[in-house]
Amino acid sequence: MAIAAAPFRFTTLTSTATSRHYLCSSQRLFPSFSFRRPSSHLIVPKCETGKNADDNNRHLSNRKRRFSKKQSSSSLSPRKSNAEKEATAQKCRRSSKDDLHVSRADQRTKGKTECCQPTAYRSPFGLQKKGNKGTAFDAKEEQVEDAGNFQDSPFLNAVVKVYCTHTAPDYSLPWQKQRQFTSTGSAFMIGDGKLLTNAHCVEHDTQVKVKRRGDDTKYVAKVLARGVECDMALLSVESKEFWEGAEPLRFGRLPRLQDPVTVVGYPLGGDTISVTKGVVSRIEVTSYAHGSSDLLGIQIDAAINPGNSGGPAFNDQGECIGVAFQVFRSDEVENIGYVIPTTVVSHFLDDYERNGKYTGFPSLGVLLQKLENPALRECLKVPSNEGVLVRRVEPTSDASNVLKMGDVIVSFDDIRIGCEGTVPFRSSERIAFRYLISQKFSGDVAELGIVRAGEFTKVKAVLNTRVHLVPYHIEGGQPSYLIVAGLVFTPLSEPLIEEECEDHIGLKLLTKARYSLARFRGEQIVILSQVLANEVNIGYEDMSNEQVLKLNGTHIKNIHHLAHLVDSCKDKYLVFEFEDNYLVVLEREAAISASASILKDYGIPSQRSSDLSEPYIDIGGVNCPGEQHEFGDSPVSNSEFGFDGILWV
Repeated sequence: MAIAAAPFRFTTLTSTATSRHYLCSSQRLFPSFSFRRPSSHLIVPKCETGKNADDNNRHLSNRKRRFSKKQSSSSLSPRKSNAEKEATAQKCRRSSKDDLHVSRADQRTKGKTECCQPTAYRSPFGLQKKGNKGTAFDAKEEQVEDAGNFQDSPFLNAVVKVYCTHTAPDYSLPWQKQRQFTSTGSAFMIGDGKLLTNAHCVEHDTQVKVKRRGDDTKYVAKVLARGVECDMALLSVESKEFWEGAEPLRFGRLPRLQDPVTVVGYPLGGDTISVTKGVVSRIEVTSYAHGSSDLLGIQIDAAINPGNSGGPAFNDQGECIGVAFQVFRSDEVENIGYVIPTTVVSHFLDDYERNGKYTGFPSLGVLLQKLENPALRECLKVPSNEGVLVRRVEPTSDASNVLKMGDVIVSFDDIRIGCEGTVPFRSSERIAFRYLISQKFSGDVAELGIVRAGEFTKVKAVLNTRVHLVPYHIEGGQPSYLIVAGLVFTPLSEPLIEEECEDHIGLKLLTKARYSLARFRGEQIVILSQVLANEVNIGYEDMSNEQVLKLNGTHIKNIHHLAHLVDSCKDKYLVFEFEDNYLVVLEREAAISASASILKDYGIPSQRSSDLSEPYIDIGGVNCPGEQHEFGDSPVSNSEFGFDGILWV
């Protein structure tokens, strides 16, 4: 997961260096750096359970009073008078503190989302699975029998506690994994034997268990789908005993400003269920900390703490209007929590229903600039106060076939785009243009109205998931690697940068990671991460984190291509060319002979990761002479408009 030092999305971050986005999960605490991606100005703190319990316990005593103040106003307790409520609210506001947290494991559809049934969840686009028993409950009274007896509300029993054991990859030593640790979070029933929670609650999971309210039995759960971008995960529990008497939650409409909201979950500070209340403060495109993406989000002022992640947020009718997932904390702000709205949740579920797996949110793949300045619009021959300027197009996107630098996009599916990059939203609101793209699915076609050299025309582009040259997350969980005579090669990724620390990566490599675009699908930046000292590689043992560009004169496309070149080489020498014309030459026969002893000396089970044992398929692409990548003038991300008025969509 990436971290951006320059705050591009949240305006509150521009005025303070102490602002942070937190995922309350079981990952490490990462420092910020000036080349961090703008869409992910995030920090993930350690979990308070498992192997990190001792470290976290040192902080618990200092934070306990603050958490207890927030929880006291929202736990299951008798109704209070207005005066008592106001006094408690003021007390909570005084106790709010700094630093943005995304509640982690202990830690993006217009209109109405359809309701769930007891034994079946309905896809928001009308798809429905039938269950074996139970009947649909449509009346709000069946969800909330008595507003005054909140503790006995049936929907509370649909919220469960999640226990996860994580085993994360060791990106510096890619043939092994790190020591396991545990964490807790929240989830809720949606029927058909399925639960919803946050993706960060079950990241790198080796075992997931869930426990119902008032029960002392933990049941094994299986992760069916994990949506990193939207921070959602779908779980299943096969045990029939777990589902006895269960009433899945109903999804409600997107709320309005100042609508009451109740967050339910199992946060830090106790083992029983916790309830916190607040109102909807804002609805806009928001940075998602875990996915380093921008999707629709609901900002609320109810307390969200570590462990609340994956828990539902309810409206006054007992309908689920979103999923708690992160909070923003700073010395200058108070009570800013975030909920994933049902529009994003329904997109995730419908994606899974359509494809049998999560495929992701699509991207247009263009870098845009606002057109607020009248002289700029006149120069570009834009007749009205609308549109955004295309500054750059990603080579891997379908938009590169129909859009050019200098085009002005004035409409998306006949919806007019304002000069600030916003479109109409509901009755009297406007929202970021990216919201329209997030409503599409991978493979959908969008019709763009553009102004080119003063002429208006319409073009069509296929929307696909974005290709990241340096990925935020590793598909499959384990990184690829190749060891040649003790030289360890691996693709550059954000987790590797975070684990190695940016000071060890080097400024030039960091610049490529932050500012370069993939020229074709499947392209990777392959680096020599370290050299395992041996007689065969004498003189090279101090090399680390250097990009390899060629092998025997052939440009390297990705790690699999490098393995193929090594295997098919018949020359006497293996000549690796790195940045700044640095050469590493190995005698091929000697390198092959030394491999077995090197693996034995360092306790490495295999010379390469299992994915590199598959036959290599040429992915195409171009072999460019000279510099491998052209640098852009802005960080590559899904960030909202930033300081210089740019937007990747």
